[in-house]
Amino acid sequence: MTSTSPSQFDAAFCEGLERLFRWRRDVRHFRRDAIPPETVAALVDQACLAPSVGFSQPWRFVSVEDAARRARVRDNFLKCNREALADFAGERAKLYATLKLAGLDEAPVHLAVFADNATGTGHGLGQKTMPETLAYSAVMAIHTFWLAARARGIGLGWVSILDPDAVKAALDVPQTWAFIAYLCVGLPERESDEPELLQRGWEQADETARRLLRR
Repeated sequence: MTSTSPSQFDAAFCEGLERLFRWRRDVRHFRRDAIPPETVAALVDQACLAPSVGFSQPWRFVSVEDAARRARVRDNFLKCNREALADFAGERAKLYATLKLAGLDEAPVHLAVFADNATGTGHGLGQKTMPETLAYSAVMAIHTFWLAARARGIGLGWVSILDPDAVKAALDVPQTWAFIAYLCVGLPERESDEPELLQRGWEQADETARRLLRR
């Protein structure tokens, strides 16, 4: 294994990295082209380079390939999406009804990500006062996967409108695994460096998020 000194990360690399950050978008519109299994495996390997609390590495990636299991996840999404729509009214409800919030039907690769709350790896270091850091660690792995995928021209969509217990039941995973995310992965139908929800007028950029508070 080779390592790269930070001194080798020159200005051109930093500019390219910023482009990667800008073009990493939540993809909902996918082409149906297959993604080679070895590519998915390589992306999972890169995801495992993410930091984790106490080096616990609690992330668990599950490739959802069975059609019946996928159908159960899709049915749960549709149910949860109908319930979410009921929370809105007026123009906001009309807009919500037009949003494409998942690529479940088109994306060739479905990955469910869990955090193993019973892992002994890391010996519990850093978790006593904040056990939720196991979930945070899994999210870091997802973000690492996301960036690595985008660098290869592969898109990712995070489907969060799901009942965690229903997903766990559909995929028959251990009870000690906490559901973190359901990811649709594939080649984007179209690309943009602007969030789709911003394009559609669902929300505007929050300038308060850019502020650095000093205390």
